[in-house]
Amino acid sequence: MTWWQALLLGIVQGLTEFLPVSSSGHLMIFKELLGVDGEGFLDFTVLVHLGTVCSTLVVFWAAIWGLLKGLFKFRYNDETDYICKLIVSMVPVALVGFFFKDQVEMLFGDSLTVVGVGLLFTAAMLFFSDHFASWFKGPAARENTHRNGISYLQAFLVGIGQAVAVAPGVSRSGTTIATGLMSGVKRDVMAQFSFLMVLVPIIGEQFLDVVKSLSQTGQFFSGEVSGLCLLLGFLSAFASGLFACKAMVALVRKAKLSWFALYCVFAAILIFILGA
Repeated sequence: MTWWQALLLGIVQGLTEFLPVSSSGHLMIFKELLGVDGEGFLDFTVLVHLGTVCSTLVVFWAAIWGLLKGLFKFRYNDETDYICKLIVSMVPVALVGFFFKDQVEMLFGDSLTVVGVGLLFTAAMLFFSDHFASWFKGPAARENTHRNGISYLQAFLVGIGQAVAVAPGVSRSGTTIATGLMSGVKRDVMAQFSFLMVLVPIIGEQFLDVVKSLSQTGQFFSGEVSGLCLLLGFLSAFASGLFACKAMVALVRKAKLSWFALYCVFAAILIFILGA
């Protein structure tokens, strides 16, 4: 991997982690387009994902700090309620990671066909959340009387969306936001909830990857990718992630997600054509 490949891949990760177009899928696509060697690529993905986690912490720091202060008042207040719902949303992906980790890893092969299918699924979710979400909403959901704007059931349903998004090509942000909107959560609530709910799973996933690397090689990183490339990948993912995170929050609150659905369909068709 060269320095400019690392820089470009970091930018791709930062932008696509928050935009509803699948960061894992785009990393695989650009890895193939740029001809990047697979050796040490896991180390690189760990660092660029950490970069986007850091950008999320920066963007939502005020909200995170407010939740922590409310939690340590040790009573069931709005902050405690919100954190409990975040925890409920993490249950499905935790179960998938614990019981089906090997099966999920098998999906991340050299074939981009799985990515194309995942992108089509993401497109369908985004399209339905824009045009047919009202079909799934009952009167209670439309009134939005739940504390913090989301119920425990809705949090769990959004968590199922996140669990599905472990597959390559399926956007984590796109699927969780679409699932939330279709279950009756308002846009302004999902704009924050969907990003906060992924922090712990992503950090946990990267931690497990580091532990796995330590157990296999006795060191944090294999050394197959240079320190300069790792640093450039982290910094570019962090910087582009800051932009994409702020942009996506604004888009979820106001814009139609169908435009991203069209992009996902186009990207999937391109993958199928190139792979034919």
